[in-house]
Amino acid sequence: MIKTIIDKLLGKEPASRSRKPRFGKREEVPASVHGIDLQLVDPRAIDVVRTLKDEGYEAYVVGGAVRDLLLGLRPKDFDVATNATPEQVKHLFRRAFIIGKRFRIVHVVYGRGREHEVIEVSTFRAFLDNSLAEQVSGNERTSKLALAHMKHAVDASGRVLRDNVWGPQDQDATRRDFTVNAMYYDPETQVVVDFHKGIQDAQKRVLRMIGDPTTRYREDPVRIIRAVRFAAKLSPLGFKIEPKTAKPLVESEHLLKDVPQSRLFDEMLKLLQTGHALASIEQLKKLGLAKGIYPLLDVVVERAEHPFVKAALADTDRRVGEGKPVAPSFMLACVLWQDVKNGWEQRLKKGFHAFPALNEAIDEVFDQRIGDVSGRGKLAADMREIWIMQPRFDKRTGATPFGMVLQARFRAGFDFMRLRADVGEVEEALAEWWQEFQTADDARREDLVAQVREEQRQKQKTAQPARRVPRKVEAAESPLDDMAAQSTNELGDAPTKKRRRRRRKPAGSGEAAAADSSQA
Repeated sequence: MIKTIIDKLLGKEPASRSRKPRFGKREEVPASVHGIDLQLVDPRAIDVVRTLKDEGYEAYVVGGAVRDLLLGLRPKDFDVATNATPEQVKHLFRRAFIIGKRFRIVHVVYGRGREHEVIEVSTFRAFLDNSLAEQVSGNERTSKLALAHMKHAVDASGRVLRDNVWGPQDQDATRRDFTVNAMYYDPETQVVVDFHKGIQDAQKRVLRMIGDPTTRYREDPVRIIRAVRFAAKLSPLGFKIEPKTAKPLVESEHLLKDVPQSRLFDEMLKLLQTGHALASIEQLKKLGLAKGIYPLLDVVVERAEHPFVKAALADTDRRVGEGKPVAPSFMLACVLWQDVKNGWEQRLKKGFHAFPALNEAIDEVFDQRIGDVSGRGKLAADMREIWIMQPRFDKRTGATPFGMVLQARFRAGFDFMRLRADVGEVEEALAEWWQEFQTADDARREDLVAQVREEQRQKQKTAQPARRVPRKVEAAESPLDDMAAQSTNELGDAPTKKRRRRRRKPAGSGEAAAADSSQA
């Protein structure tokens, strides 16, 4: 008691408070408590952990995978954290690649082609005071040369541009974003290492930022989008963002203007392609972030209630839930179809030919809506094929249908048209015809084309022929003259048939011409 009073007089903190770990207290939770099912862990992630540990390094499954395992979910991706440097990790695996500049990590690749799997391995990072970091006046692109030799650097707003200083595990946990994403799982011992009460927050269904939220959003504004994404993904399980974590979201939104467009584009795709697109849009509206994060995302949110766009987002969520692949080109083609169609129709009204008009409309949409982002070339090519295919679905005779089904992007184009039929933009019969045609054998395909040809022939037969309008009606052929001629015939004073042949005017004098006219 006396020591406590003296400490207060001298301005010292109580002993119990001074002993509190700065980077959180390490807790090791056994399998009997956390209940993680080892069968849900990817064998390739286990192999990476085992390989690193066999070489004397620490290694754990980390991040969202541990969170999902605690909740009884099968994680989509597995990340590993270790105290081995990227170079040391790369040396241990035959197919491993160091990537990234802001954060250097290693991709360990298993398998080939579409069946390949990537385990992302990161090195424990030190928790550093960003006020002491080296500062550059520009961004990643304008300060590229200056950043080349820096390990810890920030821009003028405090956003971290380089963070490649290695440190102990407790500091690595503290520099992660949310408590439920800052746990480490050892699949060999089945122990979960927790520094920030992540297990308790998972049980309470709370998304809580580690440290001061305003500071953390300033360090990396993309955490704003991550907060929305996690809230959308976990909301069906009852998760909510802690009020203290949610409060600075809107006031920090302006910081996203300094983030590279390519990174924002990638984060937008994560929002919309992880199986929770509709829920993410609802979270954006709920949190007051419906506008301002990224221009193209603003368009998605604005059109989310349009039947065609809503059907596309719901279809994307369904496919992800069923474990099927999804392509950003298809989803964005659906979102921007309205712009392409409007631009196309405007050019057709001005007399443009159909194909050049459609291509010009597409180019305009790319420039206005997508801009210059990484990977635009492949993305734009796929979207263009989907759009250009739409008017071709109307032609179901000749060689066109047979060539269409052989195109690499036919299935995406058909799925796009199928959605259009679902919302009444094209006839249901058209979608059903193509559904049967693509799965039929050659003989049946010939029959289907022949049926369409016959239907078109029948329509031409039943169409009413156009009425011919005479070029000029002579004065003697007017209804009044016809009535006069009929009266004369009845009296027997006129020829039985009226002559309608038009005489040429002779080239003589005016009197001779008048005489000829009277003799006719």
